[in-house]
Amino acid sequence: MRLSRYFLPILRDAPKEAEIVSHRLMLRAGMIRQEAAGIYAWLPLGLRVLDKISSIVREEQDRAGAIECLMPTIQLADLWRESGRYDAYGEEMLRIKDRHEREMLYGPTNEEMITEIFRAGVRSYKDLPKNLYHIQWKFRDERRPRFGVMRSREFLMKDAYSFDLDQAGARTSYNRMFVAYLRTFARLGLKSIPMRADTGPIGGDLSHEFIILAKTGESEVYCHKDYLDFETPPETVNFDDAAELQSYFDKWTSLYAATDEMHEKAEFEAISEDKRVSARGIEVGHIFYFGTKYSLPMKALVTGPDGKDTPVHMGSYGIGPSRLAAAIIEAGHDDSGIVWPEAVAPFRVGLVNLKPGDAAVDAACEDLYAKLEAAGVDVLYDDTDERPGSKFATMDLIGLPWRLVVGPKGLASGQVELKRRSGGAAEALSPEQAVATILG
Repeated sequence: MRLSRYFLPILRDAPKEAEIVSHRLMLRAGMIRQEAAGIYAWLPLGLRVLDKISSIVREEQDRAGAIECLMPTIQLADLWRESGRYDAYGEEMLRIKDRHEREMLYGPTNEEMITEIFRAGVRSYKDLPKNLYHIQWKFRDERRPRFGVMRSREFLMKDAYSFDLDQAGARTSYNRMFVAYLRTFARLGLKSIPMRADTGPIGGDLSHEFIILAKTGESEVYCHKDYLDFETPPETVNFDDAAELQSYFDKWTSLYAATDEMHEKAEFEAISEDKRVSARGIEVGHIFYFGTKYSLPMKALVTGPDGKDTPVHMGSYGIGPSRLAAAIIEAGHDDSGIVWPEAVAPFRVGLVNLKPGDAAVDAACEDLYAKLEAAGVDVLYDDTDERPGSKFATMDLIGLPWRLVVGPKGLASGQVELKRRSGGAAEALSPEQAVATILG
């Protein structure tokens, strides 16, 4: 993409309303724009990041055997009355009426709707287990939206819902998502720690939040230091092997880890002092097992092996891709701007033309641009007439993994400059060497 044709509204000054690093950098880098309190437009650069995060989330859900669908954002109030949550959910639910005075709501979550879909389509235990997910915009009317997309009112959510005949099967489904989440966050460049958590308005008696440690985290979290060195389950994990999944779950819950709501001071202080971690944390995922909480009142029944109808056991599993974009920035930035992991960077390479209009420089840039694009590398080509210092500042701000600079002086000796954003020193290389290094 040529920057001269792109829409990238960079802000040179930090917005006054931005309280945390991710909010400030997302606004400055032209990723988002606030349209109302807690409601943001995702601009082209931000949308590219959001799409890449969603793609990784989708790949790991598919790998774990979940099946993608798409449910509507507007739901009937009657569904929520069936489960008993319509009045209990609270003021975060945006309640509306259509022109026929039917009570409806803008969905904050989808347990009721997926239960209704399931009960209409599955009747026998032979069709179990099932796990359905979608990636959809949600709305929760936060009393005090803050921290940009970290705690916004409208947000993108991946929510999955599992259905099993009994508790044992449901626990395997829970473990399957538990492992998938560990893999997802690792692929996004994040070290997540699963922590015992409160179930909140979702309900149930088993829940884990996946937390990344960050100074700007929302709340205090507590864990054993050894979690920071645990290895992520590999790509070869067998999601059909209940024993293997249980072994990963057991390992990743073998040490102390809890959110503030579930913290047990005496248990934490029993850990040797050099192994205690007390820090701020950001929630990047939340999973729940809640048994028959929804299937029983909503009559989501299947015929069991004994010929009797029985309510299915359910779980739900959430990841917020829009929230993750901010969390990744909180975990990866410096004084100059964002430092994206390659997996989710909006572009992999920032190609900088230091002297547009110079025939040799233009030709070299066009050749590099064509070769990288042909190799499947996303390139943002700065072909504008801005000053070199301004171009470098923009590239550092938006945080692309590689900066490739072409200027008349270096080109005269057959060299270009290549620099890795994550702390690498600039290198003078031939254009061919630069391309080879990027393709790696």
